[in-house]
Amino acid sequence: MAVTRAGDRTGVTTATAADDLEGLLLRRFSTVYVAAPADGARVDPRVNAAGLTALEADLAARGHVLTAPLRAALAALPPADLAGHGIRLLGRIDALLGADREHTPLFRGFPDSVPDHAHSLYSERILAFLLSQPHQPCVSCGRTGDIGALAPCAHLVCSECLEQAAGEEDACTFPCPVCGAGVADPADPYLRLPGPRRLRRLFGRRRTADGRKAENKRKAEDERKAEGGRKAENKQKAEDGRKAGAPDDTPPLRPLRLGEGAGPRHGAGLVLAGLLARRTPLSPQDREDLAAVLPHADPGLDWLPEEIPVRETKAAVLAALLDRPDTAPAAQEALRTRLDTATDVLRLLWAHSGAEPDLLTPPRLRSVPRPLRRELLGVLDALPPETVAEDMLRRPQAWKRAGEVLHPFEHRNRFPRAAVAFAAVRGTDLGPEEAGWLLDAADGLDGRARLVAGRPGGAVRLAVRTFVSETEELLARGDTAGATALLLRRPGELVRRLHHLLRVHSVWTGGDGLPPGLSEGLPAALRRVGPGPLLSAWGRLRVPHEAGERRVFFPRGTIALAHGADDHAPPVPRAAAEAVCTALEGELLRRARESAGEPRGVSVLDAGLADLVAPFAERTTARALVAVPRGSRLALPGGGRLRLFLHWMQNKGQRVDLDLSVALYDAEWNFVGLCDYTHLNFARRAAVHSGDHTSAPPPDGATEFVDLDVEALEAAGARYAVTVVFSYNNVPFDELADAFAGVMPLPGGKAGDRGRQFDPRLVRQRFDLAGSARVCMPMVLDLAGRTALWTDTNLSVSGGLHNVYRHRERLGRLASDLTVHFAPGARATVWDLAVRLAAAGSPEVWVRSADGLSLARYRRGAEEDAGAFTARVAEGRAHDDLRTGDAEEITEELAGVLSGDGRFAALVHGDLPAEWGSGELYRLFPGPLDAGTGPDVRLLTAGDLLARFAPAAG
Repeated sequence: MAVTRAGDRTGVTTATAADDLEGLLLRRFSTVYVAAPADGARVDPRVNAAGLTALEADLAARGHVLTAPLRAALAALPPADLAGHGIRLLGRIDALLGADREHTPLFRGFPDSVPDHAHSLYSERILAFLLSQPHQPCVSCGRTGDIGALAPCAHLVCSECLEQAAGEEDACTFPCPVCGAGVADPADPYLRLPGPRRLRRLFGRRRTADGRKAENKRKAEDERKAEGGRKAENKQKAEDGRKAGAPDDTPPLRPLRLGEGAGPRHGAGLVLAGLLARRTPLSPQDREDLAAVLPHADPGLDWLPEEIPVRETKAAVLAALLDRPDTAPAAQEALRTRLDTATDVLRLLWAHSGAEPDLLTPPRLRSVPRPLRRELLGVLDALPPETVAEDMLRRPQAWKRAGEVLHPFEHRNRFPRAAVAFAAVRGTDLGPEEAGWLLDAADGLDGRARLVAGRPGGAVRLAVRTFVSETEELLARGDTAGATALLLRRPGELVRRLHHLLRVHSVWTGGDGLPPGLSEGLPAALRRVGPGPLLSAWGRLRVPHEAGERRVFFPRGTIALAHGADDHAPPVPRAAAEAVCTALEGELLRRARESAGEPRGVSVLDAGLADLVAPFAERTTARALVAVPRGSRLALPGGGRLRLFLHWMQNKGQRVDLDLSVALYDAEWNFVGLCDYTHLNFARRAAVHSGDHTSAPPPDGATEFVDLDVEALEAAGARYAVTVVFSYNNVPFDELADAFAGVMPLPGGKAGDRGRQFDPRLVRQRFDLAGSARVCMPMVLDLAGRTALWTDTNLSVSGGLHNVYRHRERLGRLASDLTVHFAPGARATVWDLAVRLAAAGSPEVWVRSADGLSLARYRRGAEEDAGAFTARVAEGRAHDDLRTGDAEEITEELAGVLSGDGRFAALVHGDLPAEWGSGELYRLFPGPLDAGTGPDVRLLTAGDLLARFAPAAG
């Protein structure tokens, strides 16, 4: 898959040709599109048996598995086409996981052992996965519980599918339900498990004290277990595998599905529709995806929605359409209805010039054709003069440059109000005749326009009093009633200033009430506010704050920077905050009911969603394998050992020294140590660095690793581990040919079944290093809490020679601030969104506990209103039924609930082995549920959940 660096800020209009559409769909939906043979002839599956087996072995090594429909489609291809499909598929998966690069540490010495026979290799890998993951689903029907690997093909099939296949044939032989190959022995259809010695050789591990402990535990369990039962047998297999050294924290194989519809263009349409409907600014990855799918859109523009909520997205799309000869005329005609603010025009000019329409980095503006110039000036002239002038005065330098390409005074008689706005922002010196003409043209400014003295000689200039300056004047003199009345005219600005408005009112009045007019006007104003500001205000006000607290700010920019500061202003009175929060919560519930429609079906939720922060500031999020919202907390893998990795490649003639480092702090955020190129070992190998590469020449680049033992680090006095990537010689990340980092667990102390340093199937997260940053702080590990806080932020630095010791105080202070800023309950979460959608859309909601050991059912009473039902589910009280058991039992029961009448599901892990025909699904991490979902199940992102709370059109 082609990769576009974040520093290449060329906009949507230029990032299309080299993008891989099928790779994009694989990353977003785990779908693979297989075109039917050109002549329509189907190949005998036996011809491709060996090739498919080799492909499945390679996919298993990367943590993926083919579902039955996809395997059947590949089996029907001619051998040459199958080879091409397989090579491209493996290449795309390698690019997603970071396995398309050489990963050689400075200190080498790791064994590698690969069986020669492809089928033997595949069978061994499948058995290894089955031993470590007994809940792996059947690739034919998606069920779990009694899965085995058929002999000799090694496909994972349950007993029910096997019985159906046997019932269709004679008693002597029957085919595999997945590939059609004959089962070797109908009396004993499953592969026999290798013994512990074979597994130890296969995985390259020695027995440890933990292994002996696991063996003793198994023996004790054997005495309590009854004989028989496929379920008990599978549990025993898993325990045997762990005893023998098989990976005990290996992620489940990710199912690859056959793409639905008429080829990749259908999938491109789904991606395009989802991105255009988003209510928050697109992340860098989403912007690249938008650029990739736009060329595949129909030139008729029937697909273009009436409203594109995010103005940056709207500008990027319109600029791309204006650049296409087949869509330019229709796009130009749509400008007057699509552009409804002056800033929209400026964003369009930025995007038209090949820049991001975020207005952060000024480009060299392209000349604008005369017809388009007249159209844009017409848009400005038709807008309310007051808002046009104010929008321009927010960015005077940008508009002065825009005036150089729009030439507004050439058409001042045709577009007089546009000329007035440009005269105000430019500070143009006017003579008496021009001044009178412009004042007449400025009648629509509602008395805000006035003449002020210009240069000596009698010239005057046009000045405009802005909405923002008037609001600040009112607040400065304590006129909160006047400020409230003014802000109610602009609900978005009101919600952004709610916290400040309540503070000012409390200081000037000494009471805990609301400013005059706010309680009456707030409910109607909230109906016009976007979901982002609404949730931000709610999250800020619902948690009590004290004077002197530390606050964290994320300034708008091209990279994610965070700054902490002491806030000594008086806190908002609780009574006032609660009154406003009640109005905000009421509006969120009202929007959830409107979005859900008539309640029906069943909703399924994970309580662990409370650890995922609702998305914000997405325009600076890192391109990542898993789109974790910034500020979210994730549980560390159960094995207690992690491997961090960093890979980069410099350009020819360049030398770039990146350093993967870990800073360690105690519970009070006192610096206790580090692990980096200066200290390769910490606390007797509790943290180990692989060695310092000081350059990364092409084509192989360089890789560094850091291994962390969570228990050993905690025993050594460390509470927090701050992961950092430094550019030692101060080269920005966006000047590199390639740079990414990530994390994987280390089951049993090794990276993979062949002793590899980098095992792609274990990669939990992989993210790009991008932008003009030199120091990246992706996450903070809470070693005692066994959680990772995804910070996804950068440090602003200057100079060179960057390392942990030099920046230890700043790193500790920022990590401490972020830990408090994203403390549980301090911000709106994905749980807050999902539980309202579920309770409003379904009369029955099932909630799985965060530890996966209990399941609560909530049923809406006949006389219970939506607000009371939502509060009951959100607070986890007064459930109608509570079921407990081990994680496997709870998962199976929840899967049955979803398969029955599921309408909506929001999960942390898609680990439910359910067959689900239609509905909506949000899951952070893919899993068996992906294989069981039908084409009518819509896969949602966190941004899509947020979009469900958008205000009604009009």
